Amino acid sequence: MSPHFLRFSSALLHCVGPVRQRFSIKGAAVLATTLALAGCGATRNVMYKTTGDVMVGFAQEHQTPFVLSTDDVSMNCGMSEALAPMLMSFGRVRDEPHSLAVMIYGSAGMCAESRALNEELRYIRAIRDQDAAEAEDALIAQKRFNTLAAKRNYEAYQHLVAQYGEPGGACPELDEDYDEFIWMMGMIAGLQALNNEIASGAGLGVPKNIAAKVERSAACVDDDKWWGAPMAIRATVWSMLPGAEPKGEDASLRLAAAAKKGEHAGVRLAHVFQALAAYGKGDVAAVKQVIRAHAKSKANKEAPPEARLLDELATTMLTGLSDRMWTENTGHRTPMGALGKFWDDKKQTTAETVDLSDIL
Repeated sequence: MSPHFLRFSSALLHCVGPVRQRFSIKGAAVLATTLALAGCGATRNVMYKTTGDVMVGFAQEHQTPFVLSTDDVSMNCGMSEALAPMLMSFGRVRDEPHSLAVMIYGSAGMCAESRALNEELRYIRAIRDQDAAEAEDALIAQKRFNTLAAKRNYEAYQHLVAQYGEPGGACPELDEDYDEFIWMMGMIAGLQALNNEIASGAGLGVPKNIAAKVERSAACVDDDKWWGAPMAIRATVWSMLPGAEPKGEDASLRLAAAAKKGEHAGVRLAHVFQALAAYGKGDVAAVKQVIRAHAKSKANKEAPPEARLLDELATTMLTGLSDRMWTENTGHRTPMGALGKFWDDKKQTTAETVDLSDIL
């Protein structure tokens, strides 16, 4: 082999050696950094999942029972809107909290419904005042909020389907009271979604057969245990859907019986369905009677501590019906402390009697 080639090879190795050494050091550093970052990512994912499990578990085991024991419907509404994005984001690192979402989105839908009612009352006042522009603006706003309410309530219903399966067929396995409660709330959210969509005038794709599915599925939970609300749900569907009432049944009698169960238990959700069924038929006298019965029952019997919010929700919804009727007839809402009283009630006057012996 040529001496020149040997010298060339030796020089080449002398130059390449440090390069290889530098490459090895840099490569090792890059590899170490990559592995470290990968390890951090894996650690973060574990931490996120653990945090999600803890937060969702806490919400189900402690937050929900606590909220149900309160009587501030407005605060619960605001809490649902505020916490929904955070709690639902944990579905990116763990299983989606479908059962919790039924409560969250259903409550958030209630917020939008409340705003829609306020706009409806504004619309009624504008019509009374013959203010066309104000009436048109209020009607538009009302439809917007009903659209939002429909989306939220339907979202709640879809999470119910994801958790327990499509309602309307065989009853799902509802192992705990929590599952039964979520099932019932999901049924109500489904009905509300349909009502909200109709009120909005928008085609949002809420299936029209939800009402029939809810009617069948409400029978999956015990009526006595849940204050007559399941039967009230079913009877309301019978009352509002032509031909839905089974042979031999009477929706009005069933609603009255359900209302009595609610009064006895102190959780008067059935009053809401009874009033809505009467209102849907245009029976104002029956609506007034239900609201009077609710106000009287509430004065005589407190709600159980674990269900204060649900009873207060019933009062809030009946107050909304009362406000609507008061506004149509007087231009203003139900006066403070006057739930169960109406503008056309006969005023009872009692003659003042004076005991003369007190004067003499």
